[in-house]
Amino acid sequence: MELAYIPSPSRGVLYLGPIPLRGYAFCIIIGVFVAVWLGNKRWIARGGRPGTVADIAVWAVPFGLVGGRLYHVITDYELYFSPGRDWVDAFKVWEGGLGIWGAIALGALGAWIGARRRGVAMPAYADAVAPGIAFAQAIGRWGNWFNQELYGHETHLPWALHITSSEGGRVPGYYHPTFLYESLWCVGVGFLVIWADRRFKLGHGRAFALYVAAYCTGRAWIEYMRVDDAHHILGVRLNVWTAVVVFLLAVTYLVLSARRRPGREAVVEPGASDDPDAGEAEADAGDGGTKAEAEDTKADVTEAEKAEKAEPESEPEPETESGPDAKAGIKDTADSGKKG
Repeated sequence: MELAYIPSPSRGVLYLGPIPLRGYAFCIIIGVFVAVWLGNKRWIARGGRPGTVADIAVWAVPFGLVGGRLYHVITDYELYFSPGRDWVDAFKVWEGGLGIWGAIALGALGAWIGARRRGVAMPAYADAVAPGIAFAQAIGRWGNWFNQELYGHETHLPWALHITSSEGGRVPGYYHPTFLYESLWCVGVGFLVIWADRRFKLGHGRAFALYVAAYCTGRAWIEYMRVDDAHHILGVRLNVWTAVVVFLLAVTYLVLSARRRPGREAVVEPGASDDPDAGEAEADAGDGGTKAEAEDTKADVTEAEKAEKAEPESEPEPETESGPDAKAGIKDTADSGKKG
């Protein structure tokens, strides 16, 4: 008998009064709200308008959900299109099955569309929402706990996850809670991005690239522990290969971007500085991290303004006398010449 373990929920459905809500969907919804809330605070602290993050998220979130589902269905197509399976299940997102790689890729496309409509640079927006996305992933992983899925190898550690369901080929027992490992890792990634952004003034998409690189590092490690069915290439799980490739792309972007465009954007949203509501919101923006970002952004803008005003002004030309007094002086000079 195990002395300690993490119990699995008896059911994967929560009830808000008479309304049923899948635990998996609930975790995703909470994660989205956290990401938008924190992203909005960071955006305001960087000099943007309140509400811009939410407006762009209206595009990014649906695209991200579709992308995450597409990646899952494509990479695990046999779960939906093999003999004896019902292809309609491919649309049942609430039952689980979202691939983070597809969610980030298509979500970025949706964010790009929303950013263009708002006249905002995509890299600046990505930097603002990066830690919020990491925290959203940390919350979303608990949806796997509700569904009793994506666990690791069998273990007898005190924090083992007790799987009780036998549906879908599950074998009841005690396993590594890989959902918890990834959730904790994502929390660490979120705080890492906040710290690094404050310490090094990351801009032009580098905060987002750091989030991607850090997440991929943990995902590759955790993926090795999982026992769910997956496609393999050269004996290695597909998601491990994906994590390695995306990690290399993120690190490459970090290095090249730092060389070509060091520092942070002085202006993240044109015209936001003229909006009185933005100024009030910036004064109220969140914790020490966002306040520090606001101070850094103000310093950058001030330096840019000083540089523009530093151009030497041309000295005024000496004024030439005119009027009655000048004429009198000319007459006196002429008279003195005659007398001489």
